[in-house]
Amino acid sequence: MNPLPGFRDFYPETLALRRYIFGKWRDVARRYGFREYDGPPLEPLELYTLKSGDEIVGQLYNFTDKGDRAVALRPEMTPTLARMVGARHRDYKKPIKWFAIPQLFRYERQQRGRLREHFQFNADIIGETDVAADAELIALAIDSLRSFGLTEQDFVVRISDRRAWQRYLDALGIPADQQYAVFQAVDKLEREPLEKTREKIAAVTPKVDAVLAFPNDDLRELLDQLGELKKFCEVDFKIVRGLAYYTGIVWEIHDRKGQLRAIAGGGRYDNLLRLVGGVDLPALGFGMGDVVLGELLKARGLLPKLDWELDCYVVVADESLRGAIRPMIQRLRDAGIAVDYALTPAKVGKQFQAAASRGARFAVVVGPDEWTSGEVMLKDLATGHQERVQIAELPERLK
Repeated sequence: MNPLPGFRDFYPETLALRRYIFGKWRDVARRYGFREYDGPPLEPLELYTLKSGDEIVGQLYNFTDKGDRAVALRPEMTPTLARMVGARHRDYKKPIKWFAIPQLFRYERQQRGRLREHFQFNADIIGETDVAADAELIALAIDSLRSFGLTEQDFVVRISDRRAWQRYLDALGIPADQQYAVFQAVDKLEREPLEKTREKIAAVTPKVDAVLAFPNDDLRELLDQLGELKKFCEVDFKIVRGLAYYTGIVWEIHDRKGQLRAIAGGGRYDNLLRLVGGVDLPALGFGMGDVVLGELLKARGLLPKLDWELDCYVVVADESLRGAIRPMIQRLRDAGIAVDYALTPAKVGKQFQAAASRGARFAVVVGPDEWTSGEVMLKDLATGHQERVQIAELPERLK
């Protein structure tokens, strides 16, 4: 039996890569002063139908539970954050800087970099209106990618402003209740044929050429806030973000070669907390998915070699000592040393093969001559160097 289409099994080697990515995300978020949180993977359906937009609602994994409640697996994290902050916002000083790495679910067409589940690095700032908060989040996203060895030659942050778009569409006389349809069309401009985009805009307004000629002004203040990191950025008003709740500056990160879908994206959603949580607080955030990031790291040759983190493998050279070595192994494990050994009798050569296949740094060879002297043979499996070591000194030597 296979997993469902678009879902992944995480074997030890692939889970090691996931842990590596999560570790980088957590490290950079900590350096920026963000605290980690999480929420339930199953939420009331209404949480997403309120303001996420028709596209996401159509991709939900939703059902009626045994309590006759309409529920859905989370397709995104921002509504959960808005609900949580709304419930306890008085308990936290502003601005709130939180991050999460949730698993998200959407029933959408599979393609390169897009599955039906993925993990996503979400970072949000609640309670700050200044553009410095936008710059802080963009800098966090840039530094997250830099931590993997990516440079300005590999990716670009494309920045836009939903408010500028709204003012422009207002000036064209396009009613506010029809502007979201225009945003949806423009958001897919580079992923769909131009004619299809023109048809979608024409369904809302005859001023198709005027919409597509939106002026490319400069978001100078935001770029100035980014300082040296602005070399990673460019203004691109084709970026509007598809989600209905965005209200201000929005941005996406794309690979320079244009081979993948967006690596990350985010922006301001100043009205969502009032709608979902009942509190009027400005907010902004972004998400960065593990699937696209993994594809980019692979394409750039930046996937690390992730060996099994085993400090030593105990090789039993004399089976009469098998019972005696267990207290030694326990003491090593109590000292924080990662230890493995053959659970049943095996030839010495097979045990060394097992040590190598498990990525052990050292082999601790237990033989009768050394054991009677309170010693073992410690072999560095990388260099081949070996020496007799007192058993009492092993924990310190293996750290």
